[in-house]
Amino acid sequence: MQAIRGAITVTQNNEKEIREATHCLIGEILKKNQLKPEDLVSVIFSLTDDLNASNPAKHFREMGMTDTPLFCVQEAKINGALKKCIRVIIHINTMDKDLFHIYLRDAKKMRPDISGGENGNET
Repeated sequence: MQAIRGAITVTQNNEKEIREATHCLIGEILKKNQLKPEDLVSVIFSLTDDLNASNPAKHFREMGMTDTPLFCVQEAKINGALKKCIRVIIHINTMDKDLFHIYLRDAKKMRPDISGGENGNET
């Protein structure tokens, strides 16, 4: 089993933005890693405490992936942490894949080493 990480930010706390960001992030992770829904073992989403208008797990299901176990949690409140951020960890059933972790929008700052973003204060 392997795990793929990713994150994306939104500008506003509303269902439309959370849906679009979730679809964008998951779509990019699946595309870059050449994954099919049946490759996924489980998915865990986290949201910063300033996002409560919608649940990304709901929007994941809208993408047609109804058999994958999902979990959603609130991110720890850390001083200086990135705001309005959706994070994900996807467990996949393989050991022989080169993985691409995906950080989009302002979340690129979290992992400039793999996303080409600016330096941030989170890893």
